[in-house]
Amino acid sequence: MRSNLDFTSLRIFVAVIEQGSFVGASKALNVPTSNVSRSVTQLEERLNIQLIERTTRHSKLTPSGQLLYTRVKPLLASLEQTEAELTSGQVQLKGPLRLCIPNEIGPILFGTPLAQFACRYPDIELSCTTNLSGLESLKEDLDLAIIITRGQMADCDYVARHLLDIPCAVVASPDLISRCGMPTDIRQLEHLPCITTVNALNGAAWQFVNRKGGFDTVSVNGRYRVNSGEMAGRAAVAGVGFAILSTQACHQEIAAGRLIEVNFDRPAAPLQLYALYSNRRYLPVRTRTLIEFIQQGLSFPAQPRSL
Repeated sequence: MRSNLDFTSLRIFVAVIEQGSFVGASKALNVPTSNVSRSVTQLEERLNIQLIERTTRHSKLTPSGQLLYTRVKPLLASLEQTEAELTSGQVQLKGPLRLCIPNEIGPILFGTPLAQFACRYPDIELSCTTNLSGLESLKEDLDLAIIITRGQMADCDYVARHLLDIPCAVVASPDLISRCGMPTDIRQLEHLPCITTVNALNGAAWQFVNRKGGFDTVSVNGRYRVNSGEMAGRAAVAGVGFAILSTQACHQEIAAGRLIEVNFDRPAAPLQLYALYSNRRYLPVRTRTLIEFIQQGLSFPAQPRSL
């Protein structure tokens, strides 16, 4: 079945929207205004849908036009990138690149690398948000999501590239240990007050590395739930409960005696950073370049904030 859409008409349509007028599109594309107007009209006739409402004073997108523009813009950018790679023999990185990084630790680890990437590739339109939604964030039409996980990663329909391991420790305040005692087995945590997450890292489940290299899961007593490592650290110091924190984030509190590390016969599973993207056969070169750029320069700061 032959499509009513073609590359040229869609490219002209997008140019009209981005330039704000038919005249602006004609200048940007270096074609007569009449050709631009005729191309959009023919596109509307082939689709039997009005895409742009035209009056003597202004033009604006119809709902159908907005839908077409939203869907077509990233596709055209990808096609243009592919064409440039095939015809020029060299990579010309440009176009939109949307990603999400975890809050708190994300800006610490990725703030500088992303800024450096933006400086090196000025033709890439980089959009970055921060949250802890993990896999869910990829459903928001993103190209890449950096997620934090602990222990065995759940199966998913995305490609995951490992970036970094962050060692962790179970800690508690001296006051809490004096009240509850020092646990010696991870199963005791099921009956002790613990600080867990609301929904990140699979909620209450804590994981520990066993002698076989696998992971043992403990459903701890999560009486205090947060989605912030910094809040978890402050709550641990206050004696709210036991917590798993990155060793980098809590070493000062341990050195000062405000927290005590709890040692078990198996260590707490490290936090792991992964880059996730859709399982597509051809990964856009700008996405692949960003992942490699981040991976090459990624290192954990000596004195980060709480994780």
